[in-house]
Amino acid sequence: DNKDRWIMAFEPDSLSLRLLDRQRDEAWIGGPGVGGYPQSAGDLGWVNNSTVYFHSEADGYSHLYTVDVKTGKKKQLTQGKFEAQSVMLSKDKQTFYLTTNEVHPGEKHFYRMPATGGAMTRLTQAKGAHEVAISPDETKLAVRYSDSNSPWELFLLDNTLNATPEKLTHSTTKAFETYPWREAKLVSFKATDGADVWARVYEPKKSNGKAVIFVHGAGYLQNAHAWWSNYFREYMFHNLLTDKGYTVLDMDYRASAGYGRDWRTGIYRHMGGKDLTDNVDGAKWLVSKYKIDPKKIGIYGGSYGGFITLMGLFTTPDVFKAGAALRPVTDWAAYNHPYTANILNEPQQDSLAYRKSSPIYHAAGLKNNLLICHGMVDVNVHFQDVARLSQRLIELGKDNWELAAYPMEDHGFVEPSSWTDEYKRILKLFEEKLK
Repeated sequence: DNKDRWIMAFEPDSLSLRLLDRQRDEAWIGGPGVGGYPQSAGDLGWVNNSTVYFHSEADGYSHLYTVDVKTGKKKQLTQGKFEAQSVMLSKDKQTFYLTTNEVHPGEKHFYRMPATGGAMTRLTQAKGAHEVAISPDETKLAVRYSDSNSPWELFLLDNTLNATPEKLTHSTTKAFETYPWREAKLVSFKATDGADVWARVYEPKKSNGKAVIFVHGAGYLQNAHAWWSNYFREYMFHNLLTDKGYTVLDMDYRASAGYGRDWRTGIYRHMGGKDLTDNVDGAKWLVSKYKIDPKKIGIYGGSYGGFITLMGLFTTPDVFKAGAALRPVTDWAAYNHPYTANILNEPQQDSLAYRKSSPIYHAAGLKNNLLICHGMVDVNVHFQDVARLSQRLIELGKDNWELAAYPMEDHGFVEPSSWTDEYKRILKLFEEKLK
């Protein structure tokens, strides 16, 4: 049922199992290094012949633990309101190497720590994210590094304290470097329930009084951070919008990665619940902080972001004047089991959760302007989702929506012409409907 994970010792003499650790989550088991979706054991290994290391969210954040397989004694090696996101053990098994977001939720740094626990020594310094591989002799670190305005580059670093990184690659072109890319501000605001929501804001030099909220995909993904985004096309589009005077908000709404167990599971049994209200609260924050006209706020996103866009236009119709839902899920009962069963259980056992969370059941609420874009050979969110929703909107007599179908495209577009067409349509929607 996705809610338990056991680590067991197998006794070959007696053919019996002995419990070493059990994690129980009334929502679902997950988090960095823990395992879960996709089904795996996570980061798990031997420190020595009697000690096993593993990740657990037992205290609310994914941290590193050890357990003595003979005595059953457990020890927590990292602790705090941050995530130990990955771990490696040195060849001599005397040192753990960890990547954590202890410095800031939107940064990733690399540390070493004695295998028995103790103080962590930070080995990377620059603001951003560091993905590290250790050389075979463990004297050097290959570091893939980026900040929010610079794509990933490769660096070489001595495995010592305060070492100076040597840059090995230069990936950007002169054309890229001539544009004055904006560094989005990393901010936080209070949600209705008092939680802190982390976000990035793109600020125009002169505001036109309009705003666009971007909703990242995947649900469990982080995008309000200080490194180069996987959403590089959206990053460029947000700079274009800002050039035109729009304020752009890009937040890590409820269930985003990087913020611990309670944030990760905050949408259990209601997708389109707190994840949507965080976006609604973001809209209110834009009005109060940036003097945005509340009648000139647009929203868009792909996949899970497309789903939230639909839920926003259908269930909070007065908040968003226009929305672009790209490759959106419209009925979670038609989506894949390993992902959806974690969050909503199974349709035959929890039909209310599926009905409450699926946009197709709320389509009657559409009041403002909707653009839907979907690839016809999408093997992730099937085209049938948007076909069914289109029929529903037709039956409801709605006339303020349109569908752009892409005959050659899968879930993630490939053809530049398709990306260009899609973003031209999104820009046109906001330019025309946020008047």
